[in-house]
Amino acid sequence: MVKRKIFEIIQPDCGNSPISRAFDFFITGLILVSVIAVFVGTFELSAGTSRTLEMVEKIASVAFTIEYALRIFTADLLRPELPPWKSRVKYVVSPMAAIDLVAILPFWLPMILPGSLLGMRALRLVRLLRIFKLNRYFDAMRAIGAVIVEKKRELVGSLFFIVLLMLVTSLLMYSIEHDAQPEAFRNAFSGLWWAVATVTTVGYGDIYPVTHLGRLLGAIIAFSGIAAVAVPTGIITAGLSSVMERTKEPAKDCNKTARRHDNGEDICRVLSENKEMLENILEIVSRLQEKEESGTGPAEPL
Repeated sequence: MVKRKIFEIIQPDCGNSPISRAFDFFITGLILVSVIAVFVGTFELSAGTSRTLEMVEKIASVAFTIEYALRIFTADLLRPELPPWKSRVKYVVSPMAAIDLVAILPFWLPMILPGSLLGMRALRLVRLLRIFKLNRYFDAMRAIGAVIVEKKRELVGSLFFIVLLMLVTSLLMYSIEHDAQPEAFRNAFSGLWWAVATVTTVGYGDIYPVTHLGRLLGAIIAFSGIAAVAVPTGIITAGLSSVMERTKEPAKDCNKTARRHDNGEDICRVLSENKEMLENILEIVSRLQEKEESGTGPAEPL
């Protein structure tokens, strides 16, 4: 079936054929080349180089459009238990499908809408989101995504604590430093900017406390920031270890199954090669049992 063959080619986890691997490499290469082209396009380029980049963008956009259409076409094979239309709808609203759509919109929208209605430069920068398409082809990126989904409650809780810490400290620092340096700490937002730079341990140095109480608070917040930022890092690290362990288990099971399958094939081959000898042995055993049951005397010598 043509649809099944297309599905096995475009799905990274479903096909191990040379065509499937070639398709994965082709799409991955286009993603990387198109993202590099966005960066190169920010330089002053010659007319020839600009035309080359435009051609690369056209090829990549057309290829991504065809890929997107094929994924919608074969989406019903992803969830065969659902009606085809419902399976396609579920795919279209999935995060990866949204990334696929965003990856091609900057190419097609200017053909539909007037350029004056679009922030053309910002729209071209949207092409950078194509890098997220690599999530489909690299296990490491998929593992990070799985960890974020699995540990979302813990991550949201830790991030909420960090935001709360920054809000409280920004108000405290504004109250302490506003009278000493009103230009630096004009309002609570200035204190928030200082809190972000301090809690994340970046420390730009454009805003800093000058009073003794402000410096004491700054030191406390700096040490608290180290501990606060380490919490989500630890959650992601532990989650990655758990995900990697789980991914190893199916591989071990597959290896065991393969070994059992190979052993079973060896046994069957031996039995098949010695089939005639086994049949003779069974016949002799059957004759001996019959003579013993009938009591006709000792068995004849073999």
